Amino acid sequence: MGHSTARKFFQRVFIPVLALAMTTGVARAQSHDSDHDRHDQHDQHDDHHGQDFRFRDQDRGHFAQHYQKDVNRWQHNPHGRPQFVRGERIPGNYHFQAVPRAYYSEVPPPPPGYQYGYYDGYVVAYDPTTRIIADAIDLVGAAVSR
Repeated sequence: MGHSTARKFFQRVFIPVLALAMTTGVARAQSHDSDHDRHDQHDQHDDHHGQDFRFRDQDRGHFAQHYQKDVNRWQHNPHGRPQFVRGERIPGNYHFQAVPRAYYSEVPPPPPGYQYGYYDGYVVAYDPTTRIIADAIDLVGAAVSR
């Protein structure tokens, strides 16, 4: 192949193929980035629900009536209990009891993707996947301070 023939081949075939490959790669990268952005926005949106959630003052009484025996037991020795704080992650060694739906029939449900759990005098709204606490009610602390 002569020098001018190779040059024509390069201009007519290789450059368009290279350009097509580059635009396809850019389009795929942009598509991936927008999918990633949507995923991030979705995650932030889900986390946002948990950040907005707060128990109401009257919710404590609805839960306390169901856990009164346990609250009474912890009232006499509240020092051995952990603390659960809004926005923090629950350590992996804590395993919550699911709060039966009947216990919170008069309480707003937890945010989407969250659930209510009970542990040593606390009712906690948390994300079971990330274990992030949306909010917590200390039933024992409220009983002790009365």
